Amino acid sequence: MRIPSADGLVARLPLAWRAIATVLLLVLGLLALVQQRAGILSRGTEVRLRTVPVDPRDLFRGDYVVFSYPISVVDAGKDAGPFVSGETVYVSLGRDASGFARALGVSRTWPATGGDAVVIAGRVTSTSACGRDETGAFDCSGERRRLRIAYGIESYFVPQGEGRAIETTDKARIEVVVAVSSSGEAAIKRLLIDGKPVYAEPPY
Repeated sequence: MRIPSADGLVARLPLAWRAIATVLLLVLGLLALVQQRAGILSRGTEVRLRTVPVDPRDLFRGDYVVFSYPISVVDAGKDAGPFVSGETVYVSLGRDASGFARALGVSRTWPATGGDAVVIAGRVTSTSACGRDETGAFDCSGERRRLRIAYGIESYFVPQGEGRAIETTDKARIEVVVAVSSSGEAAIKRLLIDGKPVYAEPPY
């Protein structure tokens, strides 16, 4: 007996039912993404980040702020092999004296950590980036084995008309709190200015 293929079974369904099934799959996919983000925000480990806003506006989607973090540029170390753009990496985070996150190291595989270290997953966007020194100025000296890494937390949407105000705020006054899941995924949870919350991301 010949068993009909999945494509054959789908083709037998009326067009209306196929359209409904497609819509349901899209809705389920969106719900899964929302649930995943909600899980990160509600159960993820909170990490404080110093930030540098870059670009305040997207005319098609309303106001947003693009952030750069000290952990956006990480020293790959002399013993690491060559990294390539687009590669997934894992950055171990510790805390400085003020409680802000600092990068302890980067690796291609999930690193062994201890204490209160948190691991955040990212994607390499540049393999010869300039870092920032203690004063916040760009430092391009040394062997330039620094990786620029994106973590998916570089853009944050704010109420329309308020992006410019945040972009022009002194970078030393801005802080972002992100939630990092046990698998390294991160999501922005709160935005603070002068230590006071100005925006908070609801779980849903």
